[in-house]
Amino acid sequence: MIYRGQIKNGHIVLDDAAVLPEGAQVQVEVVASQSAPEVAGEAPTLFERLKPVVGAAKGLPPDASENVDHYLYGHPKQ
Repeated sequence: MIYRGQIKNGHIVLDDAAVLPEGAQVQVEVVASQSAPEVAGEAPTLFERLKPVVGAAKGLPPDASENVDHYLYGHPKQ
């Protein structure tokens, strides 16, 4: 049997008032629609989104990546 619904506040809400027994196993299939957010794999990767700023910082100490907490918060160097 197929029940249709949608995601609201992170929960599946069925369109029809279906009564399912507690512990029933279900299978969820995402149906693409124009208003659906991008499916994983179609969205740009984190690197692709940050590519314009990679390497843009200038004048940093050579050990900035290793001692970021020292330079930001004054913690001892590593």
